[in-house]
Amino acid sequence: MALITKVIAPEEDGSTVRHILRSKLHFSSHAVSRLAHGGECLFVNGTPVHTPHVLRAGDTLTVETEDRRPPKTTITPGDWPLPVVWEDAHLLIVNKPSGMTAHASNFLPHTPTVAGALAWSRGADFIFHPVNRLDKGTTGLMAVAKSGYVHDLLRRRLHTDDFRREYRAVCLGTPPQSQGTVDAPIGRAGDSLVARCVRQDGAPAVSHYKVLARGEGLSFLALWPETGRTHQLRVHMAHLGCPLAGDWLYGTEDPALISRPALHSYAVSMVHPVTGKTVEVSAPLPEDLLRLLHQRFSQGADA
Repeated sequence: MALITKVIAPEEDGSTVRHILRSKLHFSSHAVSRLAHGGECLFVNGTPVHTPHVLRAGDTLTVETEDRRPPKTTITPGDWPLPVVWEDAHLLIVNKPSGMTAHASNFLPHTPTVAGALAWSRGADFIFHPVNRLDKGTTGLMAVAKSGYVHDLLRRRLHTDDFRREYRAVCLGTPPQSQGTVDAPIGRAGDSLVARCVRQDGAPAVSHYKVLARGEGLSFLALWPETGRTHQLRVHMAHLGCPLAGDWLYGTEDPALISRPALHSYAVSMVHPVTGKTVEVSAPLPEDLLRLLHQRFSQGADA
């Protein structure tokens, strides 16, 4: 059971539970409403209370953040491997394999999903709150909140110093500089429902890169997205004239090289939204990327 606990400070004496939830614990108005009608999930000194309850200095307010309502959509559980690399009562971080999407979709109805894998291991009533989504072909770290409350806090921190992500990738050719920044807005490519492109009327998008090694017509990169647009890193590398190896949508499909876009969510660093502690996790490169590096980078590449 995920609990949030706060001791009421002297200057907070006389505040209502609702006020503390909104102004101090940063629950959204929707979440406060859900707590107000969710049964016994608010306690002061161990006694159930409602949101209008007046608090006194020294009181201990405890909030159960676990979602009690059933999921809005039915998730089909699937016995698909999905390593959990970090977990506590409030969130977990998984190492997503290639070929798995976050959610089921009409385009890919039979594809393994992170939601389905967690429903299999955690129970069908597990409510899936993905914080950062990864494309089907992208491997690596993906954060999942265990409640709407923690999900909301983490989403607000995405692309700030409190939630940083680092990727590893292999691209065709070599970027114009050994390290640099791509600041280029991204929008839909024509009428496509999937493809994106750099366009002046697109949404702001910023990515940073560093060349870690050069191989036979390829470069091994570290990438840091400053914003979170659809396919952002893939689009920005293609914009530089260096599409990711294996990227069928923005470059050239080449199964002999690698059967997917060569992109891996390598590291996550976040300030935990409840404990305030720093969480740092990394995931080793998957076998297909390691094989590509060993084959095409004669002096090797340090992951």
